[in-house]
Amino acid sequence: MRHSLLVRLVASSVLIAVCSIVATAWLAARSTSGEIRQRQGRTLARDARINDALLGYAASHPRWDGVEETVRGLARESGQRVALATEGGARIADSAAGRPPLPARPSAVVDPLAVDVSLGPGAATDRIDARAAGPFRLPDAERVRLRREVGAQAACLRREGQRAEVVAGPGGRPYLRREGGPAPAPTRPGAPVGAPSGYAPSPPRAALDRPSGGGAVRLVGVVLTPGALSPTLKPSPPPTWPVEESQRPTATPSTPATAPASPTGAPGGRPADRPSPVPEPSAPPESCSPDAPGPTATEKRALDQLAALVRRCRGGRVDVWLDESGTPAAPASAAECLATARRTQLKPYVAPAALLYIGSSDDRAPVIDPYGIAGVTAVILVLAVGVSVLVATRLARPVRAVTAAARRMRAGDGSARVTVRAKGEVGELGTAFNEMSEHLDRLERQRRAMVSDVSHELRTPLSNIRGWLEAAQDGVADLGPALTASLVEEATLLQHIVDDLQQLALADVGKLRLHPEPVDVADLVEQIATVYRAAAEAADLVLTAEVTGRPQLDADPVRLRQAVGNLLANAVRYTPAGGRVSLRAHADGDDVLIEVADTGPGIAPEHLPHVFDRFWRAEKSRNRQTGGSGLGLAIVRQLAEAHGGSAAVCSEPGQGATFVLRLPGSPDPA
Repeated sequence: MRHSLLVRLVASSVLIAVCSIVATAWLAARSTSGEIRQRQGRTLARDARINDALLGYAASHPRWDGVEETVRGLARESGQRVALATEGGARIADSAAGRPPLPARPSAVVDPLAVDVSLGPGAATDRIDARAAGPFRLPDAERVRLRREVGAQAACLRREGQRAEVVAGPGGRPYLRREGGPAPAPTRPGAPVGAPSGYAPSPPRAALDRPSGGGAVRLVGVVLTPGALSPTLKPSPPPTWPVEESQRPTATPSTPATAPASPTGAPGGRPADRPSPVPEPSAPPESCSPDAPGPTATEKRALDQLAALVRRCRGGRVDVWLDESGTPAAPASAAECLATARRTQLKPYVAPAALLYIGSSDDRAPVIDPYGIAGVTAVILVLAVGVSVLVATRLARPVRAVTAAARRMRAGDGSARVTVRAKGEVGELGTAFNEMSEHLDRLERQRRAMVSDVSHELRTPLSNIRGWLEAAQDGVADLGPALTASLVEEATLLQHIVDDLQQLALADVGKLRLHPEPVDVADLVEQIATVYRAAAEAADLVLTAEVTGRPQLDADPVRLRQAVGNLLANAVRYTPAGGRVSLRAHADGDDVLIEVADTGPGIAPEHLPHVFDRFWRAEKSRNRQTGGSGLGLAIVRQLAEAHGGSAAVCSEPGQGATFVLRLPGSPDPA
C-alpha cells in the first residue's frame, strides 16, 4: 500500500492539510497573543486616563454632583461605557443609555485619598492625589498677588540670562521652574516657603520644646502654639530686586506683596501682622532672590489645622512646611502622620470613593469553544481527504489503464491501446503510450515480415544449390560446365544477400565504416552512368546524365557509387522498353542533390511509406523476374544517413518515380 499512487497522493494531501492547519493555528495564536497584549496595553492606558480624569474631578469637588457630563465626555472620547457607582452599589453616573446592569467587577476605585498606584504612579508616596488641595486652595485675590510676586522674580531671572517660568501648584500657588526642569515632587521636603536659600529645619530651642498649653509644631520656620505664632529664627533682611513701576505689587498691612517671606513666615523677617516696605526701584539688587513668597492667610489657617492633626498623631513637635508648590511637607520620619493628617483634613473637600466601571455595553467575556474548534478542524480534514481521494482516483485511473495495456502488450496483444479522455500530462501519457504501441506493433510486423523474406530469399538459392548437388551425387545430373555456372550464380546471389544483411546490421549499430574524401560529383555521375549505360541499352532504354555546376562532396566514393548504382539498377529493372532513365545532380543551397528519375509505372501512394523498408516489395510473390530481395533501397537510405544526408522518393502511378539523395556539400576547392 505504501507504494500505491493513490495512497501517496492522499497521504501527501492530508499531511499538507495538517501542516497548513497547524501553521495557521500557530500564526493565528501568535498574532492574536500580540494583538491581545497590545490591546491590553491600550486598555490599561485608556483606563488610566479615565481614572485620572475622574480623580481630578473628585479632588476638586466635595460631591459627585455634576459628574454626568464628564462621564459622557470620557465615554465619547474612549468609545467605551463609563459608569460610576457608590461602594454600596448605587449608580452615580452612567454613559450607557437605558441603564443596563453594571458589570460584575469594577475596573478601579476612584478615591483621591487612596489612589491606585497601578493607575496613578505619581501618587505612590502617600497615595493622595496631588490635585487635592482642600483648604490650601487659594482664593483669587491671593493667587493674583502671588502671581505678581513670582512673575517679578521670573522677569528678574530672565534679565540675568536664566530660563525661568511660572507654574501653578495644586492649590493655585505660583512658583518658579528654572532652566525648564521638572517641578519638584509635591511631597518632597524642601526649603520652607519664605525661608532663605539653603534653609534646613533645625531643632527648636529647649525653652520652647514643650510650651504651656500643649505641644508645638515647627511651621515654615515658626513655632505654632494653639492660636499664636512666635518667631524662632532670626529675621533676615528682605531681598530686593528691580521691579518696573507697572509690575510693582501693592503692599497692604496684612498681605505684603513685594518682598519674599523670611523664616518667621512674614516678609522681610517681620511678623505676619506688620507690613513690609516696598523696595525702591532705584536700589539695584546684587542678584535676584530665589525665595518663594511667604504663606498667605488661607495657607496659614490650613497649616494651623494640619499642625494640630499631625501633633495629635505624632504626640510631639514636628516641622511642617509648604514646599514651593504650596504642598504640605514634613520630615521623612513624620511622613505617615502627615499623610494621615492630610486625609483627615482633605476628606470634607473631596468626593467620596466611588467604583469605576469601564467596558462595552456587552461585558460578557468571549467564550472559547474547544469542541467547535475541533469540529472545524475535523471538517477541514474530511474535506481535504475527500478532495484528495477524488483527485488521486482520477489521476490513478489512466495510469492503471496504461499499466493494463502494457501487460496485454507483453502478452503478445499488439492492438493494446488506452482510451484518452483527459488533457494535460495524463492525456499526453496516454497518447504517447498509444503511439509507442503502434510503433512496436509495426516493428513486430516488420520483423516477422523480414524473417519471412530473409528465409525466402535464402531458401531459394540454397534449395537450388542443394538440389543440383544431390542430383549430381546420385548420378542423375552431370556436373558439367553449365550446371557449375548455374550453381556459382546461385552462390553469388546468396553471398550478395548475406553481404547486404551484414551491411545493414553494421549500419544499425553504427559500425558502418566510411572513408570520406573530396568527391567531384560530375566525375562520379559520369562514372556511374558509364557503368549502367550498357545495361540500359540492353533493356532498350535511354540513360542520360546531367550535372549543373561543379558541386563538391566529402563522401566515401565507393559507398556513394553503391547507393546511386542501386537506384539506377532499380530504375533500369522497372522501366519498360523504350523508356528513359535520367541521372541528375545539382547544388541546393549548402546541399547537393542527386536524382534518379525514370518513366516506369510509378509507385502507388499507399506503398510510398514502405519503399525504404527492408525486404519490402510491392509484388508479394517475390518473383525474381519482377524484383530483387528488397534490401537495395534500405541500403540506399542507410548509406545516405551515414553521410549525414537523407533519401526520399516522389511518384505518381503511370508517371514514373524520382528518387532523391540529399547530401551535405563542401566548398569548391577552386
